Amino acid sequence: MKGKLILENGMIFHGKIFGSLNESVGELVFNTGMTGYQELLTDPSYFGQMVVLTYPQVGNYGINLEDMESSGVKVRALIIKEEAKLPNNFRCEMTLDGFLKQHNVIGIKGLDTRHLTKIIRENGTMKAIITTEDLKQSEIIEKFSKFSNISAVPNVSTKEIYKIEVENPDLKIGVIDFGVKNNILRNFTARNCSLTVFPWNIKAKEILSHDLDGVFLSNGPGDPAELSDVIEEIKKIIGKKPIVGICLGHQLLAWALGGTTKKLKYGHRGCNHPVKDLEKNKIFITSQNHGYVIDKMPEKMKETHINVNDGSNEGMRCKELNIASVQYHPEAWPGPEDSNYLFDDFLKVIKEAK
Repeated sequence: MKGKLILENGMIFHGKIFGSLNESVGELVFNTGMTGYQELLTDPSYFGQMVVLTYPQVGNYGINLEDMESSGVKVRALIIKEEAKLPNNFRCEMTLDGFLKQHNVIGIKGLDTRHLTKIIRENGTMKAIITTEDLKQSEIIEKFSKFSNISAVPNVSTKEIYKIEVENPDLKIGVIDFGVKNNILRNFTARNCSLTVFPWNIKAKEILSHDLDGVFLSNGPGDPAELSDVIEEIKKIIGKKPIVGICLGHQLLAWALGGTTKKLKYGHRGCNHPVKDLEKNKIFITSQNHGYVIDKMPEKMKETHINVNDGSNEGMRCKELNIASVQYHPEAWPGPEDSNYLFDDFLKVIKEAK
């Protein structure tokens, strides 16, 4: 079926619809990864976003349910150049098209996604609509005006406290779930940590009532500045428990400590972003997915990582407060595993405080 991608700046791209036939409105972003489309689709940090993949052919190894980063597809739509209709992999359980249909998510193919990416780079992220209908201009304006991603975190966070236990744990960690990826939880449990996972709006008093060695602030979607109540609760934990964080958790820590964040023109999303670890004096290729960065570093924090491409902050630490966090994704999936060592660094921060 024919469909169209309508951009907020008035540009229209024509293609073919696959997946679900549901019309969709969201924020248009791009990802430069060559693989990892399944992990991307199920990453809660993409909630509310339509993702353009720069790699030309997508779906060639199909979908396998073991690699999901959450309970289902979290993107609003997937935009690709070419769909591989006959995936070939021994772990393949279904096609990309079937996976999107199962989760009622629309896709559009047959577009020049690299040209589209250049438009996003020049104009910045913008709203977009994917539809099979011929919409009037008034209808387009109305759909754009109604779209908002303010409630992103409540939509992807757990609704209840739950535990992931290991036998004879070295550490007990509380995870505040703003949209946590499964592979982050796997990395902690693989290092013999028992986890207590809390909803995004948990009170500090409740967290501190649990027998925990440290607190982890997870990744998640949206603007950290909108989570003012969460920031106030984090302030109450600082100095009482060691705190480590990734992505949105990193940004929320900055706000809680007196720093600020800003929105990037088109964000960092992909598996090939070079980051320099200033303490190790080494450059690592990282997996990233964020639209906001710290623009004012908290006074008590020391910058530990920077983005080689644009010099933006990628990590910070304070030994006095037992805090460490990074902007990128050391758990990878998708992406290189170069930065897996950061989980050991996180646990070292907690152990030293203990």
